[in-house]
Amino acid sequence: MERLPYYQLLHILSLIVLTAHTFMAFANPDPVNRKRTMMITGIAALLMFISGFGMLTIYKIPFSSAPWIWVKVACWLGVSAMAGFAYRKVHLRGVLSLVTLGLITLAVVMVYFRPALG
Repeated sequence: MERLPYYQLLHILSLIVLTAHTFMAFANPDPVNRKRTMMITGIAALLMFISGFGMLTIYKIPFSSAPWIWVKVACWLGVSAMAGFAYRKVHLRGVLSLVTLGLITLAVVMVYFRPALG
């Protein structure tokens, strides 16, 4: 039985949860919600990481021949940090939300186009 659809489903669902809770933190950075939001985004980010590298293992894609993977990892790190920034840098919520949207867009573009970057 092939596990790839499960990894893809977990990856996409984790992305949705991470994105939703990150933008929720931007919309309402109330310190009361901070602990719960940070737990949920942390778990979602970990599940995204595991499922993403699980798919790479199943596809047998070597990291050295696929630089788009490192772009996606950088985007993942950036989006994973944004919920924390939403609570620490409340005055930059507008800019940070645009940066988050840009990181997510770049990561999705890397999935569909997989450029050689070199």
